[in-house]
Amino acid sequence: MEGMSGSPLDLLPELILVLGAVSALLLGLWTPQSRQVRAGAVAALAALGSAVASASTLGSGRVVYGGTWTVDDAAGVARLTITLATAAVIVLASSSLRGHPRQTEAYVLMLLGATGAMVLAAASDLLMLVAGYLLASVPLYALAGFRKDDRGVEATLKYYLMGAFAGVLMLLGVAALILSAGATDYANLAAALPAAPVPLVAVGVVGLLAGVGFKAGVVPVHFWVPDVTAGTTPAIAAFLTTIPKIGAAVAAFRLVRDPLSGIALDVPLVVAVIAAASMTLGNLAAFQQQEVLRLLGYSTVSQVGYLFMVVAVAARTDLAFPALAIYLAGYAVTNIGAFAAAAALPRARTLAQWAEASRGQPGLVLSLVVVLLGLVGTPPTAVFVAKLAVFSAAADGALGWLVVLAAVNTVASLFYYLRWFGPAVRRSSPSSSTRARRSLPLLTAHTAAVTSLVLGVGAGAWLTLVVA
Repeated sequence: MEGMSGSPLDLLPELILVLGAVSALLLGLWTPQSRQVRAGAVAALAALGSAVASASTLGSGRVVYGGTWTVDDAAGVARLTITLATAAVIVLASSSLRGHPRQTEAYVLMLLGATGAMVLAAASDLLMLVAGYLLASVPLYALAGFRKDDRGVEATLKYYLMGAFAGVLMLLGVAALILSAGATDYANLAAALPAAPVPLVAVGVVGLLAGVGFKAGVVPVHFWVPDVTAGTTPAIAAFLTTIPKIGAAVAAFRLVRDPLSGIALDVPLVVAVIAAASMTLGNLAAFQQQEVLRLLGYSTVSQVGYLFMVVAVAARTDLAFPALAIYLAGYAVTNIGAFAAAAALPRARTLAQWAEASRGQPGLVLSLVVVLLGLVGTPPTAVFVAKLAVFSAAADGALGWLVVLAAVNTVASLFYYLRWFGPAVRRSSPSSSTRARRSLPLLTAHTAAVTSLVLGVGAGAWLTLVVA
């Protein structure tokens, strides 16, 4: 049901994040440097408050503000996952940011970037989608270069240039679709695009996929991912490789399901090829990595390939949305957990160094094993259930070849994850004299591991909550 107007309550989760960002910034301006953690507490509380407001939108199904904003289950799942993940990353980052002269600004940028990701997920108008793209990009450019060392500056420059290029392509695609249909909202686009000139529509499709694909980190606009991941701190890398991907995946899902579903072009096949390339090339590149963060960077490229499997069948099967919902939650938990394990030993940059540094910390190693096996899709973790749902949806959507390729990639991914946790398991011993240090990254890694298991076992309850 479409309405020309909407209530401010329809934007409550986003408004809470923006209010939290402003409050944290003002508090940071009037707080001594040694107590800037207060701004982090305000930011985390704002994210949690937004999560509560997001949960209240589940089960809705309306389009407001003249067809530009959608409040439905897809937006609700994205909002809830984004806000909870943002709160977790703020907690994770507080250790590495402590004492940083721009500590408050980092928390503010995270809240603004999370708001942009939520706008991407809820947009049902091309111009709103562009606004979400910008809001989910500009704050993250600043976050990526927060360390201001040589690697960070180089990575940020690559990130910005790739983002600018993808943004231009996206604007070109938006312009092409507006010329084709004479409208910007998804409902009118869906009605007009099937009769529009095919070449012009093709330009529009390529531009839109370039934009949302960049935010998701899919092939071929993925080149920034490993450099940015390795050029910043593990906590900020966790944010950059988790939060924007959630918003971008839901935005792509909505585009393929609604305005692009009836056109002459085979958009599902294009998206399926992107998914296949992402999971395959991400895996192949990860095999060669010796650096922990670069391995995780390529891992995120591979993981988003499974998400785009669901996007490819968004308009073909009713199984697509439940698969998307469980995969978003499972991916967010396990990805943040893996980066938390890296953050627990920040001086260990390579796989060998991490294995050596984790000696005598069996709890940390166990949590790492759980989250990495979760990324593989090992039962009873959340991603195991999610991959079963994704494979079922893709098969039901007549993409059996993609299911076979995804299964092969799933098995292959185990080997490069083993290269990380295998040596650590052999060297870790509960009887070692080295005591595990209590830290927020360690706590985050443990929490993520437990949550991954709980979400895997309780996947049915999660789906009951989010699928009306």
